[in-house]
Amino acid sequence: MSIEIGRNAPDFALADQYGQTVRLSDFRGRRNVAVVFYPLAFSGICGGELRELRDNADEFAGHGVQLLSVSVDSVFSHRVWADQEGLEFPLLSDFWPHGAVARAYGVFDDAKGVALRGAFLIDTEGVVLWKIVNPVSRARSLDDYRKAFAELS
Repeated sequence: MSIEIGRNAPDFALADQYGQTVRLSDFRGRRNVAVVFYPLAFSGICGGELRELRDNADEFAGHGVQLLSVSVDSVFSHRVWADQEGLEFPLLSDFWPHGAVARAYGVFDDAKGVALRGAFLIDTEGVVLWKIVNPVSRARSLDDYRKAFAELS
């Protein structure tokens, strides 16, 4: 069961595609955050979703939202994928302990060993304002995020 709207989002510290540590708490009091879990880099649906986020990153920024994506892939895989796809937002590695952050958010699929397609909008105080959790096989729509931005008003 994923974390509930109105609850504090679990803090985390994960390495991005450059090996730099990114903490959710680093944004507290400064920026809203969209934490977007996806199963695996270099896969069809994930690639389509992250390219759509890349192409519309200005919408997130325009709403004061920092985009953070998370998967169980290694930092090294993320670096190659980010370079290949032109992904400039942080791709965070939940590699070890395997899926620990996805588990904390309640979106880890134990049978497949990857995260479900969970996305959480977290306000500047660290509270979950909105969420969507789709199965691995179903992509999220950019319209889902656009509806979530209304929660920031």
